[in-house]
Amino acid sequence: MSDVSIGTGKVVVNRAMSLDGFIAGPGHAMDWIFEYLTADTFPEVMAATGAMLVGRGTYEVAKRMADQDTPYDGGGQFILTHEPPDEPDPTVTFLTCDIEEAVATARSAAGGRNLEILGADVAAQCLQRGLVDEILVYVLPVLLGDGVRFSPPSLDRIDLEPLSNTQSGAVTMLRFRVRK
Repeated sequence: MSDVSIGTGKVVVNRAMSLDGFIAGPGHAMDWIFEYLTADTFPEVMAATGAMLVGRGTYEVAKRMADQDTPYDGGGQFILTHEPPDEPDPTVTFLTCDIEEAVATARSAAGGRNLEILGADVAAQCLQRGLVDEILVYVLPVLLGDGVRFSPPSLDRIDLEPLSNTQSGAVTMLRFRVRK
């Protein structure tokens, strides 16, 4: 682990994914996720999470979906962006620093619990820099055919160690440790 390692919590990339490997559909649509996955599907994940580091694109999609009653309390939310919005959002903290500092800031706020990484670009940056301890994937029973892939083509090979797989209804949760 890099020098951003503080507390006992892990840095966990958390993803819902279609069976054909998409984390968002065409136009970054993510509403299909909530047909299968709710905050109480795997309550132990939320209980272990102390903060979330989210990319700006994912934050914007979540704002558009706010009226769909999809609450998720993963602790403090930190949004990594090049440009914070003109209107502040009192429910989140916007960060304009590099990825290592963003992870350190959010981990500190997690209070020893896990830091969840959400957003394709932020997750790829964290993986490229060796900042991720685990990857948690919820495989959903749907084929989207197009959209945002699980990982960008620019991501180098990363070896994983399977830790567990659990099923809850139609959702299969896969957990992997990132080999360092």
